[in-house]
Amino acid sequence: MEEEALERVGSDLVEQEKGDECNKKGRLASAFWVTLGTISLVLGIIGIFLPLLPTTPFLLLSAACYCRGSDKMHTWLVEHKLFGKYIKDYEEQRGIRKRVKAIAILTMWASIIFCIVFFVQEFIIHIALFIIAFLVTMYLLSLKTL
Repeated sequence: MEEEALERVGSDLVEQEKGDECNKKGRLASAFWVTLGTISLVLGIIGIFLPLLPTTPFLLLSAACYCRGSDKMHTWLVEHKLFGKYIKDYEEQRGIRKRVKAIAILTMWASIIFCIVFFVQEFIIHIALFIIAFLVTMYLLSLKTL
């Protein structure tokens, strides 16, 4: 009976050591997700001022990355007074508000057309921009409207 108890204690120690190793891997993965989430958040914030970058997808990507990397960062983002409402709507109900959807689509198309008319001269880039805008529009329209 004592031998069984000693074996159990020994196997518990081995499992604990394996757990510590997994935590080290977990820390590296967490750092990766937090870094990716922060880059995405910065791009989303830049997208507020620069219409070529879409804000909402970057915010949603940030939330997904923070969810995998840091509960603290995810909670901060979801409870943020400016960004939190959009992320909560998406995470809880898998949808976005009608006004947000309309503004996102209109702003995206306006900025794409503006770039094509004034900046981009390559026809192939015109086509690529239209395809990207079309696909993003289809995705946004496929989301549930709240």
